[in-house]
Amino acid sequence: MNTPAVIASLVACAVLGALAVLQLCVAAGAPWGRLVWGGQHRVLPTRLRVGSAVAVALYTGIAVVLASRAGLLPGGDTVVVRVLTWVLFAYFVVGIAMNAISRSRTERLTMTPVCIVLAAATLVVALS
Repeated sequence: MNTPAVIASLVACAVLGALAVLQLCVAAGAPWGRLVWGGQHRVLPTRLRVGSAVAVALYTGIAVVLASRAGLLPGGDTVVVRVLTWVLFAYFVVGIAMNAISRSRTERLTMTPVCIVLAAATLVVALS
């Protein structure tokens, strides 16, 4: 097992877990909508609440891919997992840019660093 990849995977999984909790809260009506989906709503409308619930499932899938690639779950050496890990890295890099240009100052200040951490951790895992 590659120790840096394991640590990076665990960091990414922890961040994804925190994001999942945030998304569950805003899906349930918590007034933290300024942190997600462009930050235009304090409380999310129904369609974005559904999107937040879907995001939780996606975060789970992302965590599984990263844990697998790091050797914490089986299948990490398959072509599918290797390619998905690089796709996720690209996704997080795009996320950095998208969050950095958000109209919501709150989203820019919180989610941009989150995406930076996720991109860096995913890069470490992808290179393993």
